[in-house]
Amino acid sequence: MVRAEGQGLLYLLQHRTLYLNTAAQPTMEAAINTLVTQFKTFAGKDGCSNTLSRDEFQNLLTAQLPNFVKNASDPATVDQLMGSLDENNDGELTFSEFWQLLGKLASTQGGFSQ
Repeated sequence: MVRAEGQGLLYLLQHRTLYLNTAAQPTMEAAINTLVTQFKTFAGKDGCSNTLSRDEFQNLLTAQLPNFVKNASDPATVDQLMGSLDENNDGELTFSEFWQLLGKLASTQGGFSQ
């Protein structure tokens, strides 16, 4: 990405819609768009697409991550996992809180975990 004269990274990130509707979208950008879209789809079931409720989180785990999260349909597993991710203890997960799980899963899948 080329930095526009007089424009910072924030400007470039805010104007990132260039690839959203093109077939030539790079693989990593497509992956990020998929993650965001899936989060919003599952989060939006209760009308608010900015956070995942406990039930929405369980539905997402069961539907989208059944091979990466053991016992994704077990309520105790979901409660434990949600508790470890929910930094502000409001009973919902923001995308940033959910992203922690994705980072851990990607690290494990890629063999980067210790």
